[in-house]
Amino acid sequence: MRAVVTRVKEASVTIDGTIKGQINKGFLVLLGVHVTDTEEIAKKIADKICGLRVFEDADGKMNVNPTDAGAELLIVSQFTLYADCKSRRPGFTEAARPDLAIPLYELVISECRARGFKVETGEFGADMQVASVNDGPVTIIIDSEKL
Repeated sequence: MRAVVTRVKEASVTIDGTIKGQINKGFLVLLGVHVTDTEEIAKKIADKICGLRVFEDADGKMNVNPTDAGAELLIVSQFTLYADCKSRRPGFTEAARPDLAIPLYELVISECRARGFKVETGEFGADMQVASVNDGPVTIIIDSEKL
């Protein structure tokens, strides 16, 4: 599983001209599911996202976790995070098919909500327009293979 986590001042996802999800200060998370991912991996990714200490403390150091920062989460499915770019036309055989990806994507969302976060989402498989105002910018890539 891969998560691209961007600290944002605000973010939203729009589908067919309608805002589907919108947050203020927090994380925009683009989440890709690999063909070999499991529930255990999804829980580890959620735990890592919810514990990233990248918000600034009183001294301006990235030392505050999302809970203490009052962060919100916008989690958007992103199968292209597993693009194989060996040729000019990317392949996506490493990305999980919807029958595996959807339940694991939803598990990450529910794990984050269980930790008390307001979590907004996109819609799996939809054509989405994602807007964000990056804060910092701070962008962290979490790869389950490196946890």
